[in-house]
Amino acid sequence: MVMCYIPCICWMTADTLLYILQSGAPESLPRTCTGLYAHFCCMKAELGEPRGREPIKTEQIHGNNRKLLGNIGRLAFYGLLKHKYTFSEQDLKAYGIDLQLTQGSLGTGVLIRLESTIHTTYRFTHLALQEFLAATFYHVSSKRAIFDLFSESTMSWPKIGFQNHFRSAFQHSQQAEDGHLDVFVRFLTGLLCPTAMKPVAGLLAAGKDDGNQKVWAAGFLQGLMSSGEAVVSLRTVNLAYCLHELQQTELLRSVEEDLRQESLAGKLTRPHCVVLGFLLHVSPECSDQTNLTGSLNYSTVKSLLPQLLYCSHLRLENNSFKDDVMELLGSLLSAKDCHIQKISLADNAISNKGAKALSRALLVNRTLTCLNLRNNNIGSKGAKFLAEALKMNQVLTSINFQNNSIEEEGAQALAEVLQCNRKLVSLNVRKNKIGAEGAKRIADALKTNRTLTKLILCSNQLGDKGTVALAEALKLNQTLLSLQLQSNSISNRGMTALTKALRFNHGLVTLNLRENSIGIEGAKNMAQALQENNSLQNLDLTANLLHDEGVQAISAAIKFNRGLTSLHLQWNFIKSTAAKVLANALMTNATIKLLDLQENAIGNEGVIFLAEALKVNTSLQTLCLQGVSAGTGGGVALAEALMKNQTLQTLDLRGNSVGMEGAKALANALKSNRSLKSLNLQENSLGMDGAIFIATALKGNHQLAYINLQGNGIGESGAKVISDAIRATALSCVVDI
Repeated sequence: MVMCYIPCICWMTADTLLYILQSGAPESLPRTCTGLYAHFCCMKAELGEPRGREPIKTEQIHGNNRKLLGNIGRLAFYGLLKHKYTFSEQDLKAYGIDLQLTQGSLGTGVLIRLESTIHTTYRFTHLALQEFLAATFYHVSSKRAIFDLFSESTMSWPKIGFQNHFRSAFQHSQQAEDGHLDVFVRFLTGLLCPTAMKPVAGLLAAGKDDGNQKVWAAGFLQGLMSSGEAVVSLRTVNLAYCLHELQQTELLRSVEEDLRQESLAGKLTRPHCVVLGFLLHVSPECSDQTNLTGSLNYSTVKSLLPQLLYCSHLRLENNSFKDDVMELLGSLLSAKDCHIQKISLADNAISNKGAKALSRALLVNRTLTCLNLRNNNIGSKGAKFLAEALKMNQVLTSINFQNNSIEEEGAQALAEVLQCNRKLVSLNVRKNKIGAEGAKRIADALKTNRTLTKLILCSNQLGDKGTVALAEALKLNQTLLSLQLQSNSISNRGMTALTKALRFNHGLVTLNLRENSIGIEGAKNMAQALQENNSLQNLDLTANLLHDEGVQAISAAIKFNRGLTSLHLQWNFIKSTAAKVLANALMTNATIKLLDLQENAIGNEGVIFLAEALKVNTSLQTLCLQGVSAGTGGGVALAEALMKNQTLQTLDLRGNSVGMEGAKALANALKSNRSLKSLNLQENSLGMDGAIFIATALKGNHQLAYINLQGNGIGESGAKVISDAIRATALSCVVDI
């Protein structure tokens, strides 16, 4: 309900809905604003009618209400035309309103009396109610009027027939510069919908409507939507509001469905653009974010520009936008009434010229906090343009330059930003070939920067030189919380520098070193750092060269470390020997919540060691053992652990061979375990029997929310049987099979 945050609208809405529900007709709940106001007026009129056996008096009051509503409607209409919203007693009398009747339920419901020492004045309960009553007057009068109703003088051009008067109303509405007739024509259109008109039909003596006018009005509105200027203004969007009030929603529903499915591309004719402009204001699909990915081009952006102003989170990804569109969006972001807080322009074709247009906008914009330019081609020149703007901009807190070829020069420009900007908290420069020199520039800036909390430098060819420079910065910087250095050819030398820095640094919470070349020596140095540093919580060493010896060193440190909560060790050539030491550490460690060991050949023996640790561990919530060469023995051991462990929530066993016996053991464990929420047994050679064991076990388990049984040789028919069985006994469980 538009305007529902206004107290008197809340009161009117609540009273009306309560009245409808108490009358025992919930099926007649209004679907539009017109329907709501019609019910409100009907309610106020009925509350004033006496109960009992006085039909003559009842009819008299009903007639008085009809007359009062007609005269008040006339007052409302001509007051609206004159921008008059407060009325004297003389004004009411001039329009034939009996002051005594205004004291009744209907009168007091729609008019507020304002007493003062000088004189008494009246105003409508709310402007929207004045607009509704004005529409009721015009609706009824236009069926019999022979002169233009927009002139109180009888000396006006003849205008015969409802449709001519209806057209006239829209012509005046379109010509009104301040839009003060927009809501009036919405109500006027809504009164052509029989269900909305029904509550006040008797009060207005409107007669029966065969529905032809509704069909005609729908065509008339769509005709207006198809014509006119290319830009979709608020005045044009009002036509879609009128269609909604008319309850002709086929076009509205069609565009909303395309918006939901991201399939608007090639469908945005002018009427579709008008409806989309309407949906940007009212659709739940746009309440959190407006996703126009792969939907727009230059002409549609230009058309929708005035309406995009009001979106708070805009996703304009994968639209093949070039620099000309950036000029448009630059003007959008420069507007004083811009509401945009987040905008994603990822996966377009923006070059340095487009970046220049955006930079000009950032100099004046005061709303944008998040800018995503991932996968464009702004280059070092574009990065420089934006950097100059960021030195002045004090609103933007997050910017993503991923894969934009900004290189060393661009990194230097961004480093200069970090030295003076005090608002930026997140900077993503992933995959930009900034090299060691670019990293050094950024590292120097970090020594004095005290606001940046997240820095992503993955895939940038930093090498050990760039990493050493960053490590030196970490000795001084205590505000950076997350540093991501994935895929940067970092070896033991770079790792050693980082671990030395961690002994001084107590701010860093997340360190991502995936896909580098860190070996045993680097792992040992990290182990020493972990014995002293308890602030680091998330450590990712995936796809390095740690081997058993390196992981054993880290495991020994975990016994004493009380900060680490997440440890990723997948793809590190780990075998059962290291798994044993790691399991031993988990028996005493009470902080690690996630452990990922996937694609390490720890085998049954290693899994059994970990299972023993699970029997006493009370902190681990997620254990990833995908592709660790576990067989039936490992599956049985984990099942025994699950009978005792009541904290593990996610267990990933994809790509192992626990077989039917392992599945049987796990099924028995599920009957008593009440903590596990996600179990992945994909590709584990369970067979039909193993799957049946799992499905049967879920009858007694009410915590499991997800289970994956794909790739287990069950077949299509078997999959359906198992899936139906699980869903019948565990309604909330999502099944992949």
